[in-house]
Amino acid sequence: MASLNVGPLGEYIREQRRNAQYSLRQLAEAAGVSNPYLSQIERGLRKPSAEILQQIAKALRISAETLYVQAGILEERRGEGLELRASILADPLINEQQKQALLAVYDAFLKENAAGRPSGAAPAKAAATDPVTEPATDQAGGVGGNTDEHRGEAP
Repeated sequence: MASLNVGPLGEYIREQRRNAQYSLRQLAEAAGVSNPYLSQIERGLRKPSAEILQQIAKALRISAETLYVQAGILEERRGEGLELRASILADPLINEQQKQALLAVYDAFLKENAAGRPSGAAPAKAAATDPVTEPATDQAGGVGGNTDEHRGEAP
């Protein structure tokens, strides 16, 4: 069987599967496709439909749009954080609730930045209540020491 030049897609799916710690058989079952078919996709021998890509994305807990871009079905939209989103969703070190919280915060920042200022305008100055600019206080209300250590500031 000749390769259909979908190698990068297959390699990407294999990488995401391994990051999610799925065997080929486990992912095939979760996505509702046959084990041999998924193997052929990963090896670049088959080009899956958009529906199959959506099933695989759902099983891997990644964006279907990410797989569509990898497959050449969609053009990658610059500045929309597809790689960041895929990385967050594939991270085995955080749980599903934490992943969704990170994505929600990221989306909120994007929305705020898009609506908050005209194109080319400088960002607004931090408010005085910004916890990074205010000295840290302990539970009794006193100013605490070693705040640089906790904020991770560079020397």
